[in-house]
Amino acid sequence: MLDIPVPEHPTSLADWLAHAERLHPVAIDMGLERVQAVARRMALKLDAAVITVAGTNGKGSTCAMLESIYGQSGYRTGVYTSPHLVHFEERCRIDGQPVAAAELVPAMAEVEVARKGQGGEPEVSLSYFEFTTLAILRTIARAGVDVAILEVGLGGRLDAVNIIDADCAVITSIDLDHTAILGPDRESIGREKAGIMRTGRPVVVSDPMPPASLIDHAREIDADLWRVGVDFHFAGDKQQWGWATHPSRGGRRYSGLAYPALRGANQLVNAAGVLGAIEALRARLPVTAQAVRAGLALVELPGRFQILPGTPTLVLDVAHNPHSVAALTENLDAMGFYPCTHAVFGAMADKDLDAMLARVAPLVDRWYLCDLPLPRAIKAADLAPRIQALPAGDRALAGTFASPSQALAAALEASAPADRIAVFGSFHTVGGVLQDGLPKRSAKHLGA
Repeated sequence: MLDIPVPEHPTSLADWLAHAERLHPVAIDMGLERVQAVARRMALKLDAAVITVAGTNGKGSTCAMLESIYGQSGYRTGVYTSPHLVHFEERCRIDGQPVAAAELVPAMAEVEVARKGQGGEPEVSLSYFEFTTLAILRTIARAGVDVAILEVGLGGRLDAVNIIDADCAVITSIDLDHTAILGPDRESIGREKAGIMRTGRPVVVSDPMPPASLIDHAREIDADLWRVGVDFHFAGDKQQWGWATHPSRGGRRYSGLAYPALRGANQLVNAAGVLGAIEALRARLPVTAQAVRAGLALVELPGRFQILPGTPTLVLDVAHNPHSVAALTENLDAMGFYPCTHAVFGAMADKDLDAMLARVAPLVDRWYLCDLPLPRAIKAADLAPRIQALPAGDRALAGTFASPSQALAAALEASAPADRIAVFGSFHTVGGVLQDGLPKRSAKHLGA
């Protein structure tokens, strides 16, 4: 660890994050050489079993289930996920809890010292994501965890997380997102995600129909490929589900499992991949059947088809691309009948908005469109014509609002107790309604 006084630098996490944004807004290139150079100067190393998780959707849920099961097994866990909903500290969890802001500050200072160089070393440019990733990796390393679970932020091959050689890689669903960077189709995107694989080490692919590029790369580098439907299988009914490996993989079985505490049919696919990773690492990290059952039953992750208690029914989901919105739509449809469904929606301008809206529109009666506090976000006023172009769009548009919290307040005011409100479209949409804690509902039906 570098232990060099840097009194001229910020002392609070908020100031450090502003410093990172101001000094390193854009990386010079998309390679890993710069971030690797800074990591070498820091002598950054994780003395733990490392699992990296890439994919288009399901990464956060997969990380949370791995964290919960290993935690139930008595292992000390460290998790890195992004983005956060409300507070930056959510990106780094130790033993299931976000780290305190003060724990990240020394690591931020250390990254800056290494970035600027010593003894004639050249200064290195880092993006905000690279800068903060290095700081969180240092924080996890310092915590002395048994297992580090690292979510890949974008793609895989060129993501800053990929400077760490994982003991096991997990690749969740592959679909179209960030196409300007990752490529125009599933094959191109799969090739980028495949970059987290390592020769001779397990890679668990939980996408039931993975791109050929993913499978081809695993074979080219001789990774230990674990595929759902080939190396492990799962099946369930309305009450329970089961999972098993192929006899060639040891024939381990889990039967009569309760469904994961994370709601939604898509979570079963994620859970199957999680059990694949646990089995692939069993020799290093033994896990009991009881820990698996307890971990799946107790896992928590805000904003993933999160249904808050009370009336009207309030659903929070960070769905932000056509694939995840399709999953949200299926989950909403399975909830049963509601007299009116209100949607609080804000999104990034670079998403396939028409596909997202068309998929969920048949379930939405009233739209409350909101601005988001990012330059990349589409303005609510620019979203309105897209809603009006949908069937019954003019009647369905309830209004445009300056923030998610204002849009939710309007939806709550207009809702009857038996109605449903869905908040989705971006992490920032869900985070916006959680800024001051869980939303409070006035229970108008009780005469409040």
